[in-house]
Amino acid sequence: MPFFNDFSGKKLNQSLEKLALLIGLLIIITILFMPQKSAGILLYRFNKSSYEVLLVHPGGPFWSKKDLGAWSIPKGEFSEHEEPLSAARREFTEEIGMPVTGEFIQLTSVKQKGGKVIYAWALQGSINTEHIKCNTFEIEWPPKSGKKQEFPEIDKAEWFSFSEAKQKINPSQAAFIDELINRLNPTL
Repeated sequence: MPFFNDFSGKKLNQSLEKLALLIGLLIIITILFMPQKSAGILLYRFNKSSYEVLLVHPGGPFWSKKDLGAWSIPKGEFSEHEEPLSAARREFTEEIGMPVTGEFIQLTSVKQKGGKVIYAWALQGSINTEHIKCNTFEIEWPPKSGKKQEFPEIDKAEWFSFSEAKQKINPSQAAFIDELINRLNPTL
């Protein structure tokens, strides 16, 4: 059997090593180039005579002086093993400190400039933004100082009218507000 003789001993080991290396590279490439995914909740309410949406401002020194285009829906990344809506609900609880329940309206996902795909659901509800409690993260700050500092994931949450929210939110996420407007069909 010449075929098997060609792959015996040292040649077989070399072939297996090359195959293992190729598989490893494919896994790394898949991880690096697989689009990141986040899921979130666009909470909305009817306040007096108009609709408002809840947006959050990211915490940390990079975002401290940014406003227009810096706000977001409460959201976060999720793995292949988690359902997007479950992740959205989990992230809302982590960032706001309160769980959400109700009739979720699935919105069309959007792709941000960096390639991240955001899945979102709208939900009618109201929370007091003064009572938010979110997770924190730790980074070296100032950079290259060797000092670690802890910052909140979000530093504030606020209710905005549709028009004001579209100015504050990350531009790619404004599509969520537009879709919600179309779904609710309010007279603005």
